[in-house]
Amino acid sequence: MTEAPRTPRRRTVLAGAGVAAAAVLPGAPAAAASARTASGSPATAGSAAQPHRWRTAVIGGTGFITGVLFHPRVKGLAYARTDIGGAYRWEQWTSQWVPLNDRTGWDDWNLMGVEAIAVDEAHPDRLYLAVGTYTTSGNGAVLCSGDRGATWTRNALPAALGANENGRGTGERLLVDPGDSDTLWLGTRHDGLLTSADRGNTWAAATGFPAVQGASGQGVTLVVAAGRTLYAGWGDGGTALYRRSGSGWAAVPGQPSGESAKVPVRAAYDRATHALYVTYADTAGPNDQTTGSVHRLNTLTGRWTEVTPVQPGGVTAGGAADTFGYGGVSVDARRPGTLVVSTNNRWSDTDTLFRSTDGGRNWTSLKDTAVLDVSRTPYLNWGTTAKFGWWIQTAGIDPHDSEHIVYGTGATLYATHDLIRWTPQIRGLEESAVVLLVSPPAGRAHLLSGLGDIGVMYHESLTSSPSLGMASNPVFGTATGLAFAALKPSYTVRTGWSSGSNGACSDDGGRTWRPFAAQPEIAAAAPGPIAVSADGSTLLWSFIHWDGTTYAAHRSTDGGASWAEVPSFPRGATPLADPVDPSRFHAYDTGTGTVFLSTDCGATFTAGATGLPSGDNQFRIAAAPGRSGDLWLSAKWNGLHRSTDGGVTFTRIGSCWASYVVGFGKAAESAGYPAIFQVGSTETITAVHRSDDAGASWLRINDDAHQWGWTGAAISGDPRIHGRVYLGTNGRGIQYADPEWERP
Repeated sequence: MTEAPRTPRRRTVLAGAGVAAAAVLPGAPAAAASARTASGSPATAGSAAQPHRWRTAVIGGTGFITGVLFHPRVKGLAYARTDIGGAYRWEQWTSQWVPLNDRTGWDDWNLMGVEAIAVDEAHPDRLYLAVGTYTTSGNGAVLCSGDRGATWTRNALPAALGANENGRGTGERLLVDPGDSDTLWLGTRHDGLLTSADRGNTWAAATGFPAVQGASGQGVTLVVAAGRTLYAGWGDGGTALYRRSGSGWAAVPGQPSGESAKVPVRAAYDRATHALYVTYADTAGPNDQTTGSVHRLNTLTGRWTEVTPVQPGGVTAGGAADTFGYGGVSVDARRPGTLVVSTNNRWSDTDTLFRSTDGGRNWTSLKDTAVLDVSRTPYLNWGTTAKFGWWIQTAGIDPHDSEHIVYGTGATLYATHDLIRWTPQIRGLEESAVVLLVSPPAGRAHLLSGLGDIGVMYHESLTSSPSLGMASNPVFGTATGLAFAALKPSYTVRTGWSSGSNGACSDDGGRTWRPFAAQPEIAAAAPGPIAVSADGSTLLWSFIHWDGTTYAAHRSTDGGASWAEVPSFPRGATPLADPVDPSRFHAYDTGTGTVFLSTDCGATFTAGATGLPSGDNQFRIAAAPGRSGDLWLSAKWNGLHRSTDGGVTFTRIGSCWASYVVGFGKAAESAGYPAIFQVGSTETITAVHRSDDAGASWLRINDDAHQWGWTGAAISGDPRIHGRVYLGTNGRGIQYADPEWERP
C-alpha cells in the first residue's frame, strides 16, 4: 500500500506456502485439542463464571474487506465478509455492522475466515457463509442461517477453504441456485465445484464439471447466475470460464484469452441488458497482479466485447510502470448499462473505481473527483493524507439507491451517496489482528495497542477511533514491540516494520513519538520486540525476521543514540524488564526451556530455571506489576507456572491445565495481589479468566456468545480499574469488558 510501508504484514504471502500470514498461526497437539469441546459449550461443573459486558474498542475497519453483498430485494440489508474476522450484517436503523461469527470457539479458530457469502433472493432471511481460513488447517464448513445470521447451523465440507490465502477477494464462490432455493453451488480451491441439494446439509462434486485441481490452488474463483444460467470461473490456467449446459458444464465459446484474461476475478449480471461483466487479472490477487481486463458477454447472442477502462502497463506521470489487475464489479439494478469496476494492486498510481453508464463504452474514474472524509477514522491518513484505496477487490451498487456505492479496501469500506463525497461505512466492523496490549498506570490513555498492518494506537477513548490516528514519526506497518518504563510510565517505546526507522520513543505516554537517533543495522530486516528498564534508562531490543531467523539482541543506555550487541542474550527471545528493579531483565528461551536472567541492566545474561516447556515460540513470561522477580510463564497445554525468585525456579499452578497468555490489572479491594487475567483452560474449554487470589481459583469472564476464535496473543487488565480487561483477537479487533456489577 502506498500509505504504509510495504513490509511483511499479517496478510503478506508466505514464501512457498501460498497462504497469507495472520498475526499468528495457532496450533495445539491433538491430545490437547481433543480435551476441549469444539462448540464452546459451558464449562463443566466446578468452574465459576461472572457476567461481563463485552464491547469492541473502536478503531474502524483496519482489515481487508474481501466481499460486500447487498440483498437484491430488501432495502438496507447488506453483508460484508473479511479474510480472518468473520462476516457482518448491516443494520440500517442503527447505521452499523453487526458481527455474525463471534460465537466461534477456540478450537474452531480456522472458521473465522469467510471465503464466500450467498443470499437467497426468494427467502431474504436465509444466509450462507463458506468458512475456512487456511486450506492447510483442515476442511471448511458452510454455515446456514434462517434469521440473517443471528443463529447458525454448521455443515461440514469435504474440502478445505482459504479465506486468508491468495484469491480471497475473488467471488463470490458460493451461490444459491436461482431456480431452486434448496440447491447451493460452491467453488473450492482444490476439490472443484461442489453442489448441495439440501440447503447445504450435504455436499457432492458437481456432475460434469471438468476441472478439479490446478497448480496455483485457486480452483473455482466464482459462481454467478445470469438469469437461470450458471457460470463458473476457473483460476488455475486453461479455460477460464465455464457455463452449465444441461446436466454438465462446458467452456464458454469465444471467451477472452491471454495473460490479461487468465483468471476471472469477479462477475456481475445486468438483467435488463442480458450482459454478464467479468473482471480478469493475471493472478487471483490481491498481490502480484500486473495486468488485467474487463469483458462483457451478451448472454443472448454469445458475443464477447472487451470494455477495459484503462489498459494496464502504461507509465505514470512520475515515470513508474502502471501495472495492475481488475477486481470488483457491480451493476446498477435501477439503471440498465450502468456499472462500476475496480482496479487492484495499482501501487504506482493508486487504485480507483471506474463507472460507466453505457455498458462499458465510456468510463469515468471516481477517484479523480472524490472528496474523502476520514475524520471519524483518522488512522486512514497513514500519517499523511488519505488515499482512495488499495486491494479493491469488491464493490457494490445498492440495488435500491443508484448513488449509494461501496467498495472494500485493505483497511476499510468506503461509501458514497452522491458519487463525490466518500466516507468509511465501517461503524461496528473491526478486523484488526492484535499482537500487543499495554495499559499504563497513569496518563490520558488507559490503553495502547500494537496491531498487525497498522502499527500502534493510543486509545484516549474506547468508543471512538483514536483521534491521533496511527502512531507516526515513524509510521509502522505491523508492530513488533511496545513497552513503558514501569516506574516512569510516561516513557514508552515501540518497534515495528517500517520503511524508515524501526524504533521510537515517547515522553508523554505514547501521544507523540520520535525515532531512535540510531538503530542496529539488522533492525530494518528483523525488528523484533523491545523492553525498557523500570526507570527508562536501558533499552533491550531483540531481533527476529518474519521467516523465523533470529539475530543477536542489542542494548542501549542512551535512549537509542547508540547500541551494543548482547551476546549472552538468547537469540529471538522476548526481553522482559523487571517492574521494580531497573537492573534486572529476563528472557525465556523457548527453544531450550530456559529462563535467562540479568542483574546488570541487560549487559549480560545467565541461565536461571531450566527444563521448562520448550519447542513453541508462543510460550511467554510476564511480570507481575509492583513486584520484583515475580514471573508467570504461559506454556499453552503445558500449563501455567510461577516464579517468585526472579526466574531461578518455577512452580506449576494447579488451578488450570492450559495457559496461552497472561496479563495483570488492579487488585480487588480486599486482595493483596494484582488481578490476573488469562486465556486458558480450567475445565473443558479454553476461555478468558480472572483470578483475584494469585491464581488459586479462576472466574470465567467471557461467555459462549463472545469467543472470537483464537485469542492467544495479548491480554491486559487495567491498573486503574479493577475487573476491566482488554483482549486481543486475531481478526476481531480489541475486545474489552467490565464486570456487570462495576461498570465505570
